[in-house]
Amino acid sequence: MLDLNRLKALHAVAVYGSVGAAADALMVTPSAVSQQLAKLERETGATLLERNGRGVRLTDAAGLLADHAERILALVETAEADFEALRGAVVGRLSIGAFPTAARGLLPAALAHLQRRHPDLRLQLHEREPERQLREVSRGELDLAVVQDWMNRPLAVPEGLSRAMLFDDVADAILPSCHPLADRQEIELSELSGERWISSSPGTVCHDWLVYTLRSAELEPDIACMADEYPTHLALVAAGQGCAIIPRLGRDFVPEGVRIVPLRPRPTRKIYALWRTDAARRPAIRAAVEALRLASEPHCPAGTADPVGEPVEG
Repeated sequence: MLDLNRLKALHAVAVYGSVGAAADALMVTPSAVSQQLAKLERETGATLLERNGRGVRLTDAAGLLADHAERILALVETAEADFEALRGAVVGRLSIGAFPTAARGLLPAALAHLQRRHPDLRLQLHEREPERQLREVSRGELDLAVVQDWMNRPLAVPEGLSRAMLFDDVADAILPSCHPLADRQEIELSELSGERWISSSPGTVCHDWLVYTLRSAELEPDIACMADEYPTHLALVAAGQGCAIIPRLGRDFVPEGVRIVPLRPRPTRKIYALWRTDAARRPAIRAAVEALRLASEPHCPAGTADPVGEPVEG
């Protein structure tokens, strides 16, 4: 009989392309993965890996077995979810991913709620960019993800995932208090022509969104400072180093010397919880979504929450 852990190791190598990357995903050593594969070769009587330069590649036999392993692991997950649903118990391990702002602004309250209500649930939090979360939820490395979806730069969500909207998060212009437009009730983005900007690092979702948004308003981005934490953006604006656009979830303490001015039209991102549709019956998933909704209430205008998670159309 084929061993499930050995199939999981082979599947991870097939997905990630190397023994080392598979070991990172499984949170074990490369030696442990190699040992599992060696045992699987003896078990099947087939060669599964071949040298390919400095790395390895799967043989045809390994590819066939990895395809079966993917279906077997999906069935195991479904069986576990059905069994948990039958018991009605919020137990087991639940790994949650969240982009940095949500990890700070939502997850502490959500995790504390889950810990109080369901002490037998083992929780893990991983701070991730949204695109990485999508890959890891689809592959089963994360059970649940909290992602952002900008209305003018939508996030492509793979098939096989379900989602629940948590709330709409509006972004505002952040200006030095001495700025000529700082006392306005609202402004259009085009009025900030010629400004220098505070941005997140290149390659991040927030940086790419800012550049896209400015160019959509026919403003060529002049990035003066790059930092990945919104509190740093606020401090830099207060010091007169540029302007910023910051979502309301990303604002904690607003320092002196800063003015927050709404933009017209208002840039908005939707905050979603995402999970694999096959795992939707897990009580732990439902409990976590409910905890996230409760944590979202201070940020959630009436009527923006989605009461039921729906499958995402591919």
